Amino acid sequence: MSILDFVFYTFAVVVVIQVIIYLVVFGKFAYLKPKKKTTQNLPVSVIVCAKNEAENLKTFLPSIISQNYPEFEIVLINDASSDDTLDVMEDFKSQYSNIKIVDVKNNEAFWGNKKYALTLGIKASSHEYLLFTDADCKVLSKYWIQEMTSHFSDRKSIVLGYGAYSKIKNSFLNKLIRFETLVTAVNYFSFAKLGNPYMGVGRNLAYTKKEFFKANGFIKHMKVRSGDDDLFVNQVATKSNTAICFSADSFTESTSKTKWSAWIRQKRRHISTAKHYKLNHKLSLALLYFCQVLFWILAIALSITTYMWPFVVGLIVFRFIVQYAVYGSSAKKLNESDLLVLLPLLEIFLISVQLAIFIKNLTSKPNHWK
Repeated sequence: MSILDFVFYTFAVVVVIQVIIYLVVFGKFAYLKPKKKTTQNLPVSVIVCAKNEAENLKTFLPSIISQNYPEFEIVLINDASSDDTLDVMEDFKSQYSNIKIVDVKNNEAFWGNKKYALTLGIKASSHEYLLFTDADCKVLSKYWIQEMTSHFSDRKSIVLGYGAYSKIKNSFLNKLIRFETLVTAVNYFSFAKLGNPYMGVGRNLAYTKKEFFKANGFIKHMKVRSGDDDLFVNQVATKSNTAICFSADSFTESTSKTKWSAWIRQKRRHISTAKHYKLNHKLSLALLYFCQVLFWILAIALSITTYMWPFVVGLIVFRFIVQYAVYGSSAKKLNESDLLVLLPLLEIFLISVQLAIFIKNLTSKPNHWK
């Protein structure tokens, strides 16, 4: 067998593996039909941790205050801000009786640790059911609380939601950020439906206070400054206790970074937590990424050599048809269909950026919570 023969057959195997992953794994979410949930009207504590977020609170907090829900409180955590965050919180509290403020001072043992601030906020909350979002997030529907909490049950104590990013016209970076967010959501929703949940996003996440204290909060990864959302879910989520929520009324939306350097710094923080995931999750995610990288390397190599090009082209087309079908259905669910036009280009860029960040993180530690 020649080297080109080996490369071709390896390429064929990679394509088959990817097609199986798209259909069997990602298809779990792509072709999932939403189930009608009964409104439960559970008392809820919405928790927002803010550090130097005065302007964002002015802009986005009203979308939470105006929720159409009978009984909820808003726990605003001021994490040692140096701007007017606390003043803004107090102004809102003077107008709305269901707002509670937790003013966190820097603690020498937990300096700059968001998990410490969140722990104090959770302890101060009044209700069993906790719903989390960020200070820079806009809730897109007045039924957000209702939609997310409708998935709680006697068995389900964790609800994973979708946190989108707003669209910016004529911005490739914005499309790349939204594509990465879409891919991540497809991954964690699909794995959850397969009974192997591994992460959630703090922009839109719910769990019970009982689940939090049963796990002793963030104690197992308190020294890892990132990961108050994904590491906690990775630790406590199981097949039986985790639900997903992807109705349009449950979405939150954040403003995406507009500079490459700022986004890279953000992604470095996020990616740095992945090494703390459970082993089976790390292996699964590594396989997904390795197959993507190998597909593009081998596809380009075989295309340049034109070796058995009709079969190579056929395999590439087959892979893209399946990918577009699965991502197309998923993107429609999450209101991200406009990204499909640039899918191959976005995929190549994302793979390249992720590889660069991984290498950079090996040589220097990323910065964390502001």
